[in-house]
Amino acid sequence: MENGAVYRPTTEEDPGPARGARSGFAAYCNLGRLPLPRRVLKGLQLLLSLLAFICEEVVSQCTLCGGLYFFEFVSSSAFLLCLLMLIVYCTPVYDRVDAGKVKSSDFYITLGIGCVFLLASIIFVSTHDHTSAEMAATVFGFLASLMFLGDFAIMMREKRQESQIRKPDPGNKVKKTLLHQRLACWGIPGRGGHGPSRGPGRLCLAASTTAACDLL
Repeated sequence: MENGAVYRPTTEEDPGPARGARSGFAAYCNLGRLPLPRRVLKGLQLLLSLLAFICEEVVSQCTLCGGLYFFEFVSSSAFLLCLLMLIVYCTPVYDRVDAGKVKSSDFYITLGIGCVFLLASIIFVSTHDHTSAEMAATVFGFLASLMFLGDFAIMMREKRQESQIRKPDPGNKVKKTLLHQRLACWGIPGRGGHGPSRGPGRLCLAASTTAACDLL
């Protein structure tokens, strides 16, 4: 018998790194904490706020500069706050803080930015000198404020759905109370294994009706 038939190779080819493994920024960033509609809205908020700020900075002169300065402050603040919330959601910072506080902060920050950005855009459009840069800044400002308010509407709907899920059904409570009353009146023990003495049927019905009326 030849040596080739007895001794076979025991080493295997190196398969290389797994295709599904992520490295670098992809492994550090996690976008799955936000649903897809909110991810799109957050990205648009960031982009439109930045574009509004850039167009406002292009303006070289102004007649009524109060609206311009207010719009500058609001657009830059909106961009920075939106960037901060995205960093919290998409990085391991989210795991180190309370998730409820993050969502609550995002809820009120989004509402505040949307309202103030809308107000700043209205003031700026009524005081600017009708240059192309100013008009572009106001358009981006209105669009950004709509993105913030739309994100707030989605969060409001999610909070209502969560409150409806957590809210107990009063009908089930009434049914359970009536059942325990009937079992107790007829002398059938409940979960504890002990029940009161057997009573008349009329008294049982009256007690059950009284308990149902008290709950309602």
